[in-house]
Amino acid sequence: MKHALDYIFRPRSVAVIGASRRKGSIGRETLHNILTAEFNGKVFPVNPTATVIHSIKSYSTVLDVPDAVDLAIVIVPKEGVRDVARQCGEKGVKGIVVITAGFSEVGAEGKAREMEVLKVLRDFNMRMVGPNCFGVVNTDPRVNLNATFGKTFPKVGKVGFITQSGAMGEAIMSQAKELGIGFSVVASIGNKADISSNDMLEYFKDDPNTDVILMYLENFGNPRNFTRIARDVSQVKPIVAVKSGRTKLGAKAASSHTGALAGLDVGVDALFEQAGIMRVETVEELFGVAMALTSQPVPKGNRVVVVTNAGGPGILATDALINSGMQMPNLAPATIKKLRTFSSTEASFSNPMDMVAGAGPKEYKLTLEAIEKDKRFDTIIPIFVPPVTIDQLEVARHIQTALDKTDKTVLACFMGAGEGSSGIEHLKSHDIPVYIFPEAIAKTLSTIHRYRVWRSRKRGKIQSFKVDTERVRAIVDKTEAAGLDAIVGDDAIDILTAYGIPAASYRYASTARDAVTAANEIGYPVVLKIATPTVLHKTEAGGVKVDLRSDTEVRRAFKELEKAVGSLKKGEEFSVAVQQMIAGGVETVIGMTTDPQFGPLMMFGLGGIYVEIMKDVAFRITPLTDQGAREMIRSIRSYPLLTGFRGAPPVDLGIIEETLCRVSQLVKDFDNFLEIDINPFIASPEADRCKAVDARFILRNGPAT
Repeated sequence: MKHALDYIFRPRSVAVIGASRRKGSIGRETLHNILTAEFNGKVFPVNPTATVIHSIKSYSTVLDVPDAVDLAIVIVPKEGVRDVARQCGEKGVKGIVVITAGFSEVGAEGKAREMEVLKVLRDFNMRMVGPNCFGVVNTDPRVNLNATFGKTFPKVGKVGFITQSGAMGEAIMSQAKELGIGFSVVASIGNKADISSNDMLEYFKDDPNTDVILMYLENFGNPRNFTRIARDVSQVKPIVAVKSGRTKLGAKAASSHTGALAGLDVGVDALFEQAGIMRVETVEELFGVAMALTSQPVPKGNRVVVVTNAGGPGILATDALINSGMQMPNLAPATIKKLRTFSSTEASFSNPMDMVAGAGPKEYKLTLEAIEKDKRFDTIIPIFVPPVTIDQLEVARHIQTALDKTDKTVLACFMGAGEGSSGIEHLKSHDIPVYIFPEAIAKTLSTIHRYRVWRSRKRGKIQSFKVDTERVRAIVDKTEAAGLDAIVGDDAIDILTAYGIPAASYRYASTARDAVTAANEIGYPVVLKIATPTVLHKTEAGGVKVDLRSDTEVRRAFKELEKAVGSLKKGEEFSVAVQQMIAGGVETVIGMTTDPQFGPLMMFGLGGIYVEIMKDVAFRITPLTDQGAREMIRSIRSYPLLTGFRGAPPVDLGIIEETLCRVSQLVKDFDNFLEIDINPFIASPEADRCKAVDARFILRNGPAT
């Protein structure tokens, strides 16, 4: 065996421990599937009360099997799994698949039972899939292993499939077979007590029979390991995933803008984005992407041409493609000249190319041959709506013939062709995937295009800056010693400056006279903010007065803020922070929130008072590379505001990128912070005016009140 998991996925012998004579039982159906698939190895039923099962000699225990056993399929009551695992270890079995349920998925007692099984695995150097799983499949004709209790043995193909749900695994295999998608290996990993999705990704990376990897996930074991492994695998093999669990009922309100914007699912999106995984929303989309990847090359770009015999579908395709980020260039003049020599006068020589309803097999062939030579396109989408008078099989044959030798990506759409269409089957048999509606093609192309861009980009480096960690440590220790859980005001600004993050400095004033003096020292215009008592969201509390341009305005603002605060706690003295007003830039927000599963997540987006309304933000898992920072900035919808919108000068993006990387280093150096909120960070065309105006740091000992 070249790999430890080969004992599970490429065994030479299999023992079914818990094999049964009773039809409909998992023990009987699993053994039946192994035999029906014509497994190329020895099979040993194990049952203490039966001597023969399925016409095969049965053994009381695995220890009684006279031959060596590579893989054991365990289907015994949960209380007996540990002892069976120990017997497997004593026998020399190297791989086990525990289908039995009743472990960590049912609570603390089951978790303890699972840990006992894991100890046995470690004692005997065995690997395990499960428990609480559906089983495993390998379609390689040299193996032919179907160690599941389902009804489907998938078609042979180049797709490796990882699923945490046995029911979803069975459903996906069944539907994939109808769509003509073949699998190499299927692993239902269940509770992932030993073998996880990380292990399977590494196995698939080196598997010559696997070209594409599909995943159905419900949770992650070690997200950071997953990111590292998946990033390496995605460089050589595309990964497409459906991750369930997008919502979180009853989520607690977060104390900072960053925390409030980070819902349950942003960590997953960030992880998949950084790892190059193509995330799809539904199983239907999973199939759409899988069909394209398994039968067609990844498009060289996002330029698409549509050829149709009906105007409506062409319009639908155009809208969907453009909204998905695809481009639809005009046909080249030489292409149009060629098309005019045989096309109907009513045809539209644009993109989409509408050949009108009378177009048949010949028109499709000639049109596609002409367009295939047009270098303006990376993907060709033939759309066919079958009229009663035209043979759709002949149309399919002519589409296939015209594009048989192209290096472009071809995704076809047969609308209303009917179930079991001979035309669709012909195209599928010649590796041209067929979709029922053009919107599905647009979604598929958009997903694959993002992957292509990710794979071609630079990897990036984690920057290291010279910083003053002792200064930050002193501020954190002082705050914690005082029993506080939020760092604001000048302490927050001091943390930023200690890490080289530009920030507008404060002057503090406890009287109107002092405020006027501070304003004159700083220079008008200025901003006044309540400093005491501590207010986290000053704007919402009416605790900020902006664009003050005279001594009179400063005095008036001071009195208004003092009145707004009202009575203070014993020992508190009202004060304000006087700060230079920085205008003429774009307000952005830079922050961090701690996800319970993924750890620290960096955030960047449109800031100021609109941050929670617009929610135009991007998240990434730390540590952040320079390339990751660059991508975060470019991924927000309001990015054009930063590059110069309607004649405005572009802001200094380099300062923002560096600031993101410096905050990432701060997060790595200090695990005390639960949340960080730098809002607003003014992005300006002038580097010396790119500054943080306000910041707050929430410590891990609880949300600030």
